[in-house]
Amino acid sequence: MSDYKRGDTASWDTEQVRRSQQAHHAPARRRRRKRINPLAYILFVLVTSAILAGVGWLLMSDLCAFNRGAPVKVTVEITADDTVSTVADKLCDAGLIKYKWFFKAFAGLAHAKDKIGMGTYELNTDMDYNALITGMRSSAGNMNAETVRVTIPEGYTVAETIKLLAKNNVSTEEALLEAARTYQFDFSFIDNDSTDISRLEGYLFPDTYEFYTNMKKPGAALAKMISNFNNKLDDDQLAAAQARGYDLKKIVTIASLIEKETDGTDQGKIASVIYNRLEGPGDKGGTYGLLQIDAALLYALPDHTGVITNDDKAVDSPYNLYKYAGLPPTPIANPGLKAIQAALNPETTDYYYYALGKDKLHHYSTTLQEHNNFLNSGDYIGN
Repeated sequence: MSDYKRGDTASWDTEQVRRSQQAHHAPARRRRRKRINPLAYILFVLVTSAILAGVGWLLMSDLCAFNRGAPVKVTVEITADDTVSTVADKLCDAGLIKYKWFFKAFAGLAHAKDKIGMGTYELNTDMDYNALITGMRSSAGNMNAETVRVTIPEGYTVAETIKLLAKNNVSTEEALLEAARTYQFDFSFIDNDSTDISRLEGYLFPDTYEFYTNMKKPGAALAKMISNFNNKLDDDQLAAAQARGYDLKKIVTIASLIEKETDGTDQGKIASVIYNRLEGPGDKGGTYGLLQIDAALLYALPDHTGVITNDDKAVDSPYNLYKYAGLPPTPIANPGLKAIQAALNPETTDYYYYALGKDKLHHYSTTLQEHNNFLNSGDYIGN
């Protein structure tokens, strides 16, 4: 017979109910939270709002160019290697913006890549972000456009330079020629009234350039080379030349003659011969102011090949310096910096003649007799 008792069962049931009630009420106690101090909460909101407002004001001040003081002009150069990020670096370094990351974010929204192009731009500190982007806009192309690197050799003529640009797809030869004739260049030494490409001769500085391909306004490519030429000029040296009676055009013309007459090893001596003939007495050396430079005559005869003949020397052209004394009407090529420096600072000699020897060097003479003696010697390359 079992030892089961009714009292034992009741005791067990009571204990189970008690435990169940405890388990039921426990979660309610765990869900209770402490109440936040209202004053602390309000203080936190106010401080956070003040910080955000302060940061927002700083960003908006930079965006809108507030509190920049008196405007200051700054020159910024954008190259083909630049990105929006490096442009932001340059603007920050120039003091035009303070927060590069904010400018980059704005530039993304403003599609700056479609507007900013290569070039040298004059900006100022009172320009806001949008004005800065607009100020770096180039009609020639933008940062998304394809570019090509082209090296213009020293001594190239305008025509040769244009052919090289066309070969590298900067633009078509026809469009470049039209720009050379009619584009209005913002340089006082370029004759914008002329419609001949010779107006640019001497001013398309030989250098390595990055150009946009298929340019809609090819005049911008030519202007880039002229700007480079302008930046290479030494104002003090030009002033000294002006005092001697040689303006910029004459200096560049002399430099172009020097460039075409030598490989660069004796430019100072070639310059001295040119100046001696221009400035010496009429009968000194028997030259009477005639420069007698073959390269100038060949400029008038672009299709000429072979040795210059007496018939060539009789051609009636202002570039025929066997027939006409003094300088030709324009430069005959685009000289490099060394040739320009030689034109500005010629050596001091008493030479009036030179001729190329078989040793590939120029041999200089003071008198016509000395010169003829060399020509009749076995050392002259013409023999």
